[in-house]
Amino acid sequence: MKVAFAGTPDFAAIALEAILAAGFEVPLVLTQPDRPAGRGMQLQPSPVKQVALAAGIPVHQPEKLRTPEQQAPLAACAADVLVVAAYGLILPQAVLDLPRHGCLNIHASLLPRWRGAAPIHRALQAGDAETGITIMQMDAGLDTGPMLLKRAESIQPDDTTASLHDRLAWLGSEMIVEALEALPGGGLVATPQPAEGVTYAAKIGKAEAVVDWTRPAAEIERAIRAFNPFPGAFAPFQGTPVKLWRARAIDARGTPGEVLLAEGAGVIVACGEGALCITELQKPGGRRLSAADFLRGAPIAAGSRFD
Repeated sequence: MKVAFAGTPDFAAIALEAILAAGFEVPLVLTQPDRPAGRGMQLQPSPVKQVALAAGIPVHQPEKLRTPEQQAPLAACAADVLVVAAYGLILPQAVLDLPRHGCLNIHASLLPRWRGAAPIHRALQAGDAETGITIMQMDAGLDTGPMLLKRAESIQPDDTTASLHDRLAWLGSEMIVEALEALPGGGLVATPQPAEGVTYAAKIGKAEAVVDWTRPAAEIERAIRAFNPFPGAFAPFQGTPVKLWRARAIDARGTPGEVLLAEGAGVIVACGEGALCITELQKPGGRRLSAADFLRGAPIAAGSRFD
């Protein structure tokens, strides 16, 4: 079976590597155009493109997939199925109809919860006890297609988007190989998504990363984990944006934003409900530091305030 692949970041690259390791023929890879990155802002290939080039697979990088010309390489490769994972482009119906087995999507949530662009972030931010992977038959809607495989993954109390992403990427890579092996023989049962329980995982905006100290400490703590590594939660202190990487909610009271205590064990800041003990911080241009190391270079006094 010929398996075309569409994806861009590390999450998708892990799936592509698994498909190749399983012995499937991949005649074409679709990925986002090279983007500037790094200090020099040089054009960098996506992780998926790097895997494809290393395997000698042709790569197509259209800005959109709307026109017959943009779709031509996929049509020409005569793939039996297209696997899609965090590609970043909307697939029009003409593309969904090209492979004879259609398009399978690796989605990082237990659909219909967290349809959309940022399911891992939103599951953490909401305090969900579990999330998972859904292998879905794609249709023209936003993550609305029937489900083929679905497996849960527990969310640990100290999980960040980075740690949860990595576990889900490996789970997704195993499940897509299982789905592809079952596909030709009709071994997959398509189950429509239930109408109840639909939520949407909107794309993460940098403005969300600013800490609102009037919110409950438990909510802020979840946001810090959800925004690790991107975009990184931060709180201005005396005009300097300080990134907050690790914290825990504790039972303490004060005016929201007020520093109740600053010592090696953590910087305790009052919130709208409870307080936050921050244990890992970072100044602009600096490294992530424990509270003890951070305070040695940038003292914070009890009674001072985060903006």
